[in-house]
Amino acid sequence: MKRFTTVLSLVFVALFVLAACAPAATPEPTAMPEPTAVPEPTAEPAPVLMDIVDTAVADGRFTTLVAAVQAAELVETLKSEGPFTVFAPTDDAFAALPAGTVESLLLPENKQALTDILLYHVVAGKVMAADVVGLTSATTVLGEDVTVKVDMGSVYINEAKVIITDIETSNGVIHVIDAVILPPAEEAEAEMGNTIVDIAVADGRFTTLVAALQAAELVETLSGEGPFTVFAPTDDAFAALPAGTVESLLLPENKQALTDILLYHVVAAKVMAADVVGLTSATTVLGQDFTITITDGKVFLNDTVEVIITDIEASNGVIHVIDAVLLPAE
Repeated sequence: MKRFTTVLSLVFVALFVLAACAPAATPEPTAMPEPTAVPEPTAEPAPVLMDIVDTAVADGRFTTLVAAVQAAELVETLKSEGPFTVFAPTDDAFAALPAGTVESLLLPENKQALTDILLYHVVAGKVMAADVVGLTSATTVLGEDVTVKVDMGSVYINEAKVIITDIETSNGVIHVIDAVILPPAEEAEAEMGNTIVDIAVADGRFTTLVAALQAAELVETLSGEGPFTVFAPTDDAFAALPAGTVESLLLPENKQALTDILLYHVVAAKVMAADVVGLTSATTVLGQDFTITITDGKVFLNDTVEVIITDIEASNGVIHVIDAVLLPAE
């Protein structure tokens, strides 16, 4: 028994020594973390295109064009599906027209002429710049053709230069031009210049005179062939009349009295300042004369009304500006 115990002890000692001398257990490898997934880049949303009218409004360089489109009641047309190609004149292009042209075109009585001009800037279909340069002409929505030419690398529509191209919209495209193009009929009329009424409207100093001409239904007369010489009182001249006079004259029941006063300012001929100073009187369209005198180098009508600006030429006569209202004999 004692021997067995001794053997067993030796076995335990041997096992202990073997365990102590055995190599250390290799640790389990640490698992590598999964790489963080990189999100896919979000695609930029495509810009939402506006229609031709809204694009022109937002741009800021086409305020006159937008006003004209509104006056001609073409907004709904140019906001429709289309597609359209618009050759759009800038504000500077409209400003380059003869004085008073834009103001005259915006009047209700000239709506058809304005509409024709605007439609002459529109082609049915979306014609990008790359296609425009391959054309020699294009038929507008008005039914009249415009010429297309390339000269020294620049594109011209009639005589207007295309300065910006391919402004895309939801219902077509806009090409910007540096001048207003006029259809044949309007171009011929424009070459004749502005009438006496057109100039008075555009000037800004004759709002009361223009209102009086409208009330007396003399606009058509003074827009006619003439020639006429108009001695035009300024707004200040009308304001110098006794309080309530202008308001009373503009009433329908006083139309004849107003007409007589206005016709007393008109001579049925084109009389330039150089000729006026040689006269002592002039017969008006009313049939009554007014006197002409020169004092200290200044010209006076009926002794007290001074001519302050001369020789504003119109297509149908001339305007001389006066500082007071002439009143015919009762």
